[in-house]
Amino acid sequence: MTNTHNLSTNDSQSSSNQPFPKILLGSSSPFRATLLKKLHIDFEQDSPDIDETPLQNEKPQAMVERLTRLKAEALKASYPNHIIISSDQTACLDNQPLGKPHTFENAVKQLQSFSGKTVVFYTGLGVIDTIGQYHQAMDITKVSFRELSNEMIANYIEIEQPLNCAGSFKSEGLGITLFEKVESCDPNALIGLPLIELTSIFHKLGLYLPQKPSAF
Repeated sequence: MTNTHNLSTNDSQSSSNQPFPKILLGSSSPFRATLLKKLHIDFEQDSPDIDETPLQNEKPQAMVERLTRLKAEALKASYPNHIIISSDQTACLDNQPLGKPHTFENAVKQLQSFSGKTVVFYTGLGVIDTIGQYHQAMDITKVSFRELSNEMIANYIEIEQPLNCAGSFKSEGLGITLFEKVESCDPNALIGLPLIELTSIFHKLGLYLPQKPSAF
């Protein structure tokens, strides 16, 4: 008996095999680039030049939303025919944003303060489409840390050297050994780019994934 595949296609998705417009990832992050490659689409990469200083009394989520939009808009003039993807992220403990430690001693203090507590990550997503309209989304991820001993903290910092990482850890690396639980709608968001939300925005624009593989 021969198996046959008869997959129907909705009329609303009849353009699913059309080539994507040009895509720009507005970030120099290699981690975000690696995430976007999961979608099997071609893209360019450029980093926006903006002032990321928080505004006075600005709440973390509002800051992420503002900076995400600024990053996209900063690249709009240079890439008028592209779909521009931007993202910004901050981590907070007790609603206070976490900065970069820069030194081993500061990293130890930060991680000690996380022991047995929950850190909240706000990851913003912005998309400017080819007609200049802006689309946005926000992922909120909660990371519960284990009870961290000084030895665990020192070993982790020595191995991964997260001195230029906000919160003193890299969730895409050995930092997961410090976690007890992660609550999120999208595991990609913690690394820096909410792909589920991005795919949803693409679908609203009539750009359906996955695309048909290229013929060989």
